[in-house]
Amino acid sequence: MFLIAELVVLLTTNLILSQALGTSTLFIAAGSRKNLLWIAITITVFTTVGSAATYFIELLLPDQYNDFRLLLYTAAVGILYVLLLTVLYFADRAGFGTTRKYVHLSAFNCAVMGTLFSVSDRLSLHPTLNTMGSFMIAGAEAGTGFILAAFILTAAYRRLNSVSVPASFRGFPAMLVYLGIISMAVYALT
Repeated sequence: MFLIAELVVLLTTNLILSQALGTSTLFIAAGSRKNLLWIAITITVFTTVGSAATYFIELLLPDQYNDFRLLLYTAAVGILYVLLLTVLYFADRAGFGTTRKYVHLSAFNCAVMGTLFSVSDRLSLHPTLNTMGSFMIAGAEAGTGFILAAFILTAAYRRLNSVSVPASFRGFPAMLVYLGIISMAVYALT
């Protein structure tokens, strides 16, 4: 059920914060199966490793400084972003030009930042689950939820951008309505 709840949270967040954050990334991913695969993998890496960083932030941050969580989460994702780009550069210099765009699109996506907060909040309610493994599993579940959301969007991408859809409604407006309907349907399952 957590996976379904994460899917609903991701879609809802992306609907509210559409242009600058997550939905535009889903639209880019939906245009090509190759893009979808690489963006989904990259976001899953960011949510999983970022959740491990969240564990250490939560462990070391005193309660009186909880207001700095956003800043620390952003710094952790930024460090992960630079590390991943460095590893990709040295691992495959020839393919770096094509793979770096996926890191750029994925790093500061609202799916990643939202996952760090939701994982932290969810696991703080259950102190027995307060382990790095639990944080990383929750991050991987959220990444998987993003992959499922991207596949759901891909299923309708071409139809919602076809000539059978009125021109004023084609593309982004049709996708938002589609995501809203899917979000309500998935929410009804929880």
